[in-house]
Amino acid sequence: MSLLSVPVRIVRRVTIAALVILGASCTSDGAGGGGTASALAKPDKNAISTPAPDSFKVSVETSKGTFTILAHRAWAPRGVDRFYHLVRLGFFDDTRFFRVLPGFMAQFGISGDPRVNAGWEPLTIQDDSVKQTNKRGMVTFAKTGMPNSRSTQLFINYGNNANLDADGFAPIGEVVDGMAVVDSLYAEYGEGAPGGAGPDQTRMAAEGNAYLAQNYPKLDFIRQARIVP
Repeated sequence: MSLLSVPVRIVRRVTIAALVILGASCTSDGAGGGGTASALAKPDKNAISTPAPDSFKVSVETSKGTFTILAHRAWAPRGVDRFYHLVRLGFFDDTRFFRVLPGFMAQFGISGDPRVNAGWEPLTIQDDSVKQTNKRGMVTFAKTGMPNSRSTQLFINYGNNANLDADGFAPIGEVVDGMAVVDSLYAEYGEGAPGGAGPDQTRMAAEGNAYLAQNYPKLDFIRQARIVP
């Protein structure tokens, strides 16, 4: 059984699943990001493995307003390095908040371009030790129940989710400004398929934003995410 099929009341106690994207087709025409299509779809493994700054801020402009994430490399170095390079390449531009569960979390990080998803799918990163707790406002990579399965998906904690700490969910940063924007993200679609009526991550990976625009048009989205001074 996929972790995504676990009822949300159990998921909240146990885990947050980032579906491993397998066999994504290449049907989209645009990269949907600040970087070039080729850089996003065929990431340079050496370039994205270089260390990030010790700390940095990311301004996230969304369809509901702007919020700011402050990342701390000392908290989770592998995760922060990945987040830094995803932002630098424009990966999150025009991506949806596809799993927004009030009181729990808001999840994002699947590209609107299937070619980009296919390019990043095998580039998982090793786990980090959990040094901070998953409290309100903390930003954390999603993962499956398998070790070293983090890739591009993250979530922002709405409440005190300290129960996730023991399952290896290591926060990489925190929302330091604009948490009210995060609170306002559209949440009426609920849990994702197959456990709920929300978006199916497999179809998101394979069909991109076209699938979401047709079936989940009210989802809020990231216009752009940029590193700021």
